[in-house]
Amino acid sequence: MIPAYLYIRVSTDEQARRGYSLREQEERLSLYCTTNRIEVLGIIKEDYSAKTFNRPEWKKLLVTLRKKRKTAVQILCVKWDRFSRSIEAAYEMIGILRSLNASIYAIEQPIDVSIPENKMMLAIYLAAPEVENDRRALNVFYGMRKARREGRWMGTAPTGYINRITPDGNKYIMPKQPESDIMKWVFEELARGVYAAEQVRKMANKKGLKCERNNFWKLIRNPIYCGIVVVPPYKNDEIEFVKGLHQPIISEALFYRVQDVLNGNKRSVATKVISKDMLPLRGFLQCPNCNRMLTGSASKGRHQYYYYYHCSSSVCGSRFKAEEVNSYFERELLKFKLMPETGELLKMVVMDEYKSSHREELDERAILYRQIQEQELIMANARKKLMIDEIDGNDFKIIKSECNEKLKKLEAQLENLPSRSESLKTIESLLDIVVEKYSRIDKHYQDADIEGKRRIIGSMYPENLCFDGKGHRTARLNETLGSYRKFGG
Repeated sequence: MIPAYLYIRVSTDEQARRGYSLREQEERLSLYCTTNRIEVLGIIKEDYSAKTFNRPEWKKLLVTLRKKRKTAVQILCVKWDRFSRSIEAAYEMIGILRSLNASIYAIEQPIDVSIPENKMMLAIYLAAPEVENDRRALNVFYGMRKARREGRWMGTAPTGYINRITPDGNKYIMPKQPESDIMKWVFEELARGVYAAEQVRKMANKKGLKCERNNFWKLIRNPIYCGIVVVPPYKNDEIEFVKGLHQPIISEALFYRVQDVLNGNKRSVATKVISKDMLPLRGFLQCPNCNRMLTGSASKGRHQYYYYYHCSSSVCGSRFKAEEVNSYFERELLKFKLMPETGELLKMVVMDEYKSSHREELDERAILYRQIQEQELIMANARKKLMIDEIDGNDFKIIKSECNEKLKKLEAQLENLPSRSESLKTIESLLDIVVEKYSRIDKHYQDADIEGKRRIIGSMYPENLCFDGKGHRTARLNETLGSYRKFGG
């Protein structure tokens, strides 16, 4: 008889599901060899999936066979699914073994391939494990889609959440501290539009987030944080957005505001550069000669570093001492400083203006209702055109998808709008904060860290400052600050 290698393979899921074990297979194969007086050249044990032949022990066996290709050998396994679960890969490997003067044989599913008709049975034996794998994968796939439609998150919890199991065995996710608070801060910071996403990621990492760049972008694009589970499109099924069963970390309105910022639909109120402590104005200043942005850097002197704002163009040559520019800006802040009596007057005027403002074009709730009706009307018209064949099914799907996306955003904004009484309280509290800060604006600026200073600058000047060494000009000043100057005299 031809000597043989005994190939024994099991994967963890098969062992749990069917009770396969390496020892059981070894006993069956050893008994077969003893009964048929077959010399055993070696026993190869593998704990690996059979979807491919990228298996450590199988590769070692092929190396051995190549060294001993002059001697005919056979490889024995219990069943064909121990050999492979891919019919394509199995036929390819059978050809490789034949070139190495070796053959494969399943003792519990014997086939004599010298008989042509038996090749049909071999095809069935090889195809059956792959069909079983594919059916199991498809069942898992449909099960996961069903779970998503029920609002359940499938898989490992995203950053800010943690996987949990209820007493009756149902899996769910819940916010995990402090990551959930950090993720909420991330969305709030992105919605402000002051810093670029990469800068926010670095600041979040300093707070303890520990997230790489690519993964961070996936997180801030994931609606799971506002309580929405995405069901991906499949065949004729369109993408679905389902209300999740988990607790949201942020509101839908905040999530969509962040998406607008990331998509470039909302202009940032400040630059996307974090500067050194001595250069808080870097990225806000514009060159008076060529209108390029002024950058900043330090020059090493004999005893210390000297900081300068200078043009990003190597030809222009505009250059200003950072210390002088910073001092100039701090003096400019005093022009926006409010006196106590002026602050109280400002609060009264703003509150009166708000209470008397009932025009529809200024009523955000009415505007949102009107926009929702417009989108519903577009969908209704598209449905009529589909019925009379003016547009085809694909065009209708595109229109429907676009309208649904806009409707979700509008409804989220509408839901997030506070009531009138809540708005009044909010405005009053915000006015108190603003008046307090601008009553001591110079002190607040001097005591702030570099990020705080840049936030103050960005809130005051939505557009860049053109500085010529003596004074500055800007295309637009914050509208509220314009009113401040009027009140401040």
